[in-house]
Amino acid sequence: MPRKKGKAKKTKKAKIIKIKSKSKVPAKNTTVVGADEKPEIKKIKKQPTEKRIYNLKDFVVYPKHGVGKITAVEKAKIGEIDIQFYKILIEKEKLTLTVPINQQSKLRPISSINQINKCISILKTKPKVKRTMWSRRAQEYDQKINSGKIYELAEVVKDLNKNTDIIADQSYSERQLFEKAYERLKSEFEAVLKVSSEDVEKKMNKALGRTQISENME
Repeated sequence: MPRKKGKAKKTKKAKIIKIKSKSKVPAKNTTVVGADEKPEIKKIKKQPTEKRIYNLKDFVVYPKHGVGKITAVEKAKIGEIDIQFYKILIEKEKLTLTVPINQQSKLRPISSINQINKCISILKTKPKVKRTMWSRRAQEYDQKINSGKIYELAEVVKDLNKNTDIIADQSYSERQLFEKAYERLKSEFEAVLKVSSEDVEKKMNKALGRTQISENME
């Protein structure tokens, strides 16, 4: 009887070994999948394109710098990749930007006349009074200015407008942000309406209630 028990133990061990050997099969499949994915690396060398195409002398808006004009569409080779890019002149800052065509999502076309009219309506509304600390508000205003969104730009001009040119009524940083937003908005008004800087300034000041101030300065 003891001998029969010993034989039973041996057969159990043999079965366990067979089960372990079957578990090694999936590991071979994982190496085959990795080999199939290797050809995808070659696709990185191709420059992706976007549907929007701008032409020479078109006005565009680059969020961090404002309105600019496309002065050239050029090509360059970097490594094995052929890249097309726009040369954009930001006249207010005397700056020329080089923007690859496949990264033009950073650009937007200038606003329509309807959008300009809506901005004028925003300028006519009362400024929002916020009780948060100035450092936090200044950060929010700066983000709105650099967002490239014209309605947010108009809101900053409206909220920081004091209806006065007296320096004592505004802090230095507050006045800087107002002037930055004001000039950005004014340059887009000029590009859309195709009128002089003086006419745009009168239009904006009238909406802001700054007409009397500008007349007194003259």
